[in-house]
Amino acid sequence: MTLFDSPDFEGHEGVHAFFDEKTGLKSIIAIHSTARGPAAGGCRMWDYSSADAAITDALRLSRGMSYKNAMAELDLGGGKAVIIGDSRSQKTPELFEAFGRAVDSLNGQYWTAEDVGVSPADLESTRKTTRFVAGLEGHAAASGDPSPVTAEGVFRGVRLCVERALNRDLNGVHVAIQGVGHVGGYLAEKLHAAGARLTIADVNQPALEAVAAKTGAQIVPTDAIFDVEADVFAPCALGGAISAATLPRLKAKIIAGAANNQLADATIGQAVFERGLLYAPDYVINGGGIINVAAEIRGLESGTSFDGAWVAAKLDRLALTLAEVIDQSIAEKRPANLVADEIARARIAAARA
Repeated sequence: MTLFDSPDFEGHEGVHAFFDEKTGLKSIIAIHSTARGPAAGGCRMWDYSSADAAITDALRLSRGMSYKNAMAELDLGGGKAVIIGDSRSQKTPELFEAFGRAVDSLNGQYWTAEDVGVSPADLESTRKTTRFVAGLEGHAAASGDPSPVTAEGVFRGVRLCVERALNRDLNGVHVAIQGVGHVGGYLAEKLHAAGARLTIADVNQPALEAVAAKTGAQIVPTDAIFDVEADVFAPCALGGAISAATLPRLKAKIIAGAANNQLADATIGQAVFERGLLYAPDYVINGGGIINVAAEIRGLESGTSFDGAWVAAKLDRLALTLAEVIDQSIAEKRPANLVADEIARARIAAARA
């Protein structure tokens, strides 16, 4: 199959491959859309099994960023970068400087930021060779760690879903959280403060123990999280958590979490709907982080300081957008992911017109 035949290529404006012999950099930057503004999305470093796997991941993630930015009503398009390599053993400052040169060659069409396998220290190296980097400290527009803002948006989304599906508040609601890293950990604290009962799973044992100590959460093995008798299942780890294999195991009535690409494939949304589960589309509920980054990009482009009030207003709007998606899904008896996709595509098309 060629790139143009891939179903994930649909709608993309450009896919750029970069190789730097001196540093070993192998990177793909996918730009889905610049209709609403420059493409923005993080850089992920992962030890992909093949170049095709890396391209597929970049395509899916960049399209997801287009939709996420549109649903958050940001003046940004969608893009994503992936670096092929083991983040534990193949990182060097020089590699990320080479990545910066790749980003810079796109002349502002793409803004990069932190994602899986990439740290702020890595992006400091990237910033030496391009200005199109967001999510770092040391300037007036700096937005700081986006994880708390992402978690706040997800928390509001979980609360909304519980109101819609269970007709109650969060006090006493049982939430099973898959993944308690930066965002999942903050989410657990917010849910605990609201009176929710928590069960958590993660491959990182110290992170699990830290969250359990703060929240009283019960810890279960990573695979057992799908079998927990919970009201809400919150995927907050890597994508693809909801699949043909895991969906039948879920006891929850609600799927609402921070992970990207939660549905393993396009058919799962229909299966979730047919089971009567309420699903909060991932790129809507987890849009808080990119709102935070967008505020930084606005500041960098205009020479102004970070505007926290603007972020708060956008978070409020995001909650209303999620409510619109869920209410339309219920009223029209259609999967929420399809409703969200249609709204996002319409917003992107309107920007092109």
